[in-house]
Amino acid sequence: MDRDEVWQTIDDERLSLADLLDTLSAEEWETPSLCAGWRVRDVAAHLTLAHAGTLSAIVWMLRAGGSFHRMVRDSARRQAELPVDQFAVLLRGMVRSRKKAPGVSHLEPLLDILVHGQDIAIPLARPRPMPTVAAATAATRVWSMGWPFHAQRRLNGLKLAATDHRWSAGHGVLVEGPMAALLLVLAGRPAAVPQLSGPGVAELEARLTPRPGLT
Repeated sequence: MDRDEVWQTIDDERLSLADLLDTLSAEEWETPSLCAGWRVRDVAAHLTLAHAGTLSAIVWMLRAGGSFHRMVRDSARRQAELPVDQFAVLLRGMVRSRKKAPGVSHLEPLLDILVHGQDIAIPLARPRPMPTVAAATAATRVWSMGWPFHAQRRLNGLKLAATDHRWSAGHGVLVEGPMAALLLVLAGRPAAVPQLSGPGVAELEARLTPRPGLT
């Protein structure tokens, strides 16, 4: 995907997630997401902070004592205190903007909206198809970026291969399945393992311990 295609997909995904958020019940907002310790409400709130500027990030980091993960957690929890009907409004307000958080490429917002959208949808049993080419683009980014996922190190000795796209990564025992599921396991989401097959699945599952926070 070129840069314009990436941003168009981000816009489309933000709009579709906003539509989903508009339909949630009070109980669903409080449902645990795929992120350990985070409610659906917290994940939605986190996504609305994607346009935070450098000054805000510095202030939040200072409040968190220099801990990145604490900064992400605390900023999301503060944002989650907003009325829930504001989250869809804020997401829609980001559409057609190319603003991003400091220090990240245009691929991180794509990764965030794809993975965190599933963090919300899967526990609620809400259908949310993931665009395959976008999932492959995000998966390549996760595989190459190191921190915070360290996918190459964690999944050393396994070969991941998509069954619905010409994408693969790694070398070793085969794990195969839909591109969307592969992206989720690369991002540390064990919930996607049942969608996968191959002789390496048991080893993959053993390495996917639940990850705290939103990364």
